[in-house]
Amino acid sequence: MLEIIFISTLNGILYGMLLFLMASGLTVIFSMMGVLNFAHASFYMLGAFFGFEISRYMGYWPGFVLAPLLVGVIGMGVERYGLRQVHRHGHVAELLFTFGLTFVIQELIEMIWGKLPMNYSAPTALNFPAFEIFAINYPMFKLFGLSVSIAIFVVLLAAVKRSRVGLVVQAALSHPGMVGMLGHNVDRIFMLVFGLGTGLAAVAGVIAGPVLVTQSNMAALLGPILFVVVVVGGLGSLAGAFVASLMIGLLQTFAVACNLSLAGVFGQLGASGALVAYIGDIWTVTVAQLATILPYLLLVLILIFRPRGLMGTRES
Repeated sequence: MLEIIFISTLNGILYGMLLFLMASGLTVIFSMMGVLNFAHASFYMLGAFFGFEISRYMGYWPGFVLAPLLVGVIGMGVERYGLRQVHRHGHVAELLFTFGLTFVIQELIEMIWGKLPMNYSAPTALNFPAFEIFAINYPMFKLFGLSVSIAIFVVLLAAVKRSRVGLVVQAALSHPGMVGMLGHNVDRIFMLVFGLGTGLAAVAGVIAGPVLVTQSNMAALLGPILFVVVVVGGLGSLAGAFVASLMIGLLQTFAVACNLSLAGVFGQLGASGALVAYIGDIWTVTVAQLATILPYLLLVLILIFRPRGLMGTRES
């Protein structure tokens, strides 16, 4: 029992920090620009593929640096020549634009790299067991991803809440005219913020690529859970995204390890006939089988009882 608790906790933290690494960029974009970017997971996928392609010729570490920069530049271009043009038509137009962008990016990736998984591996310098516990080796590369996630959280929180740049950016969202009169280029600020957010998504892709499978549907696999994180944590709240990422990571890993069912707790159904036919499957299904839907159930409960999320200041 102790083994299951410890391993599930560790796996949950590692998975949760990967979710936060993805959600951080989306949270920054929303908190500073008020834009909910549906294409955010696609930029995460771009980061993984760019990192893979660069690593083929230059190694992992140049890809770790260059891939987020390239994706950030693409993100700035998307904001400058696409998102900025539809912004005047309201949030619905922005959502539709970013929603359509997800399909464009996926099709481009499939045209260039195909649909088969890429052989994207961790760097040799970090490709060794960091420690062994209960006969399970934990790779150093996963702990590296955990460290990067925590560092990004601390830096972003300090930048948004404490730095002059963060205050100017937040002021530009609520009072763009006043910020412009003070000599700041509001359009450039928003372009840089969007580039930063997409670049952070690419960092998650470069780290997740060797751990997960780098393939053309990786955005679709993690995209929905990403929005669960930001809504449960509270739209625009970095601290909320951090807490929600850990919560969802732990929820899923503990659920996967739990084989309890109603039949196991209360015994088999004593009734027969129509009652068994209707609820027999529900009675025997295990928590592990429901693990994938539990985060979405949490999302529904949050929207019902606390629509602004755990730490959000805006209504979801």
